[in-house]
Amino acid sequence: MGSLVIFGLGQSARAFVKRFGADYSSIIATVRDSASASPMQGVEIMDFNDTGFDPRLTQAVGGADVILCSVPPDAEGDPVLEWFGDTIQAATQLKWLGYLSTIGVYGDHQGGWVDETTPVQGDSERSHRRVMAEQLWQALAQDAGLPLHIFRLAGIYGPAQNALVQLRRGTAKRVIKPGQVFNRIHVDDIAQVLAASIRQPRPMAVYNVTDDHPCPPQDVVTYAAELLGVTPPAEVAFEQANFTEMARSFYSQNKRVSNRLIREELGVTLLYPTYREGLQALMAVQAA
Repeated sequence: MGSLVIFGLGQSARAFVKRFGADYSSIIATVRDSASASPMQGVEIMDFNDTGFDPRLTQAVGGADVILCSVPPDAEGDPVLEWFGDTIQAATQLKWLGYLSTIGVYGDHQGGWVDETTPVQGDSERSHRRVMAEQLWQALAQDAGLPLHIFRLAGIYGPAQNALVQLRRGTAKRVIKPGQVFNRIHVDDIAQVLAASIRQPRPMAVYNVTDDHPCPPQDVVTYAAELLGVTPPAEVAFEQANFTEMARSFYSQNKRVSNRLIREELGVTLLYPTYREGLQALMAVQAA
């Protein structure tokens, strides 16, 4: 498959490399601080942060066959496009370009269903930044004829971040907001969606990457507690919950997100179609 460049070696990108990294002759990935980043076999890690980047990155990006970006936008715009937009635009052997976005771009639909044809709306500062970032990536791709693919991810969970871990740490909450539902997605399912798209590119495609079962968030915590054999946390009314600003912004959006396109077009069969299978697998790994 040639060379892979990853902007932002977070949990989703790490899951992709773990499952599919052997497909590439070289992998370069960026982090904010390489000195404190966990190493990963087969990956050359380089710095990219607010103050600049490893000078070797420019050549790597210009010669990449596949580029995956998971760096979020900031208040000033998209940092990857700011620093590397021209280099990406001039890349001569680029076969696939992926940008990881979020289902937050759809805004609030009061529990109704949305799909990739639903208009985006920036109804919070975070979602507004994402909408703008998507539009910037699409404009760049249209101008240069780049093979861009956008992936709108649901709430991500995996080995490092899940309800089992939160219960063990004592940070899990069962917040009750009547009618509230969320979709979620396991990092391994994100990885297989990306791999399926790379195998069958459709430039300018947009995909929702979510599970099959939008549900109330407290159900996930309750089930995780059952798996651990512990008493779940007491229920807390949404109005009384002590939330971070980011967590409160999640609860401001209520929708059910269709994943039909990844199933029917990309042929993806989810490894973890609901949180139950995902938590069971994580529990089995932790118990081994």
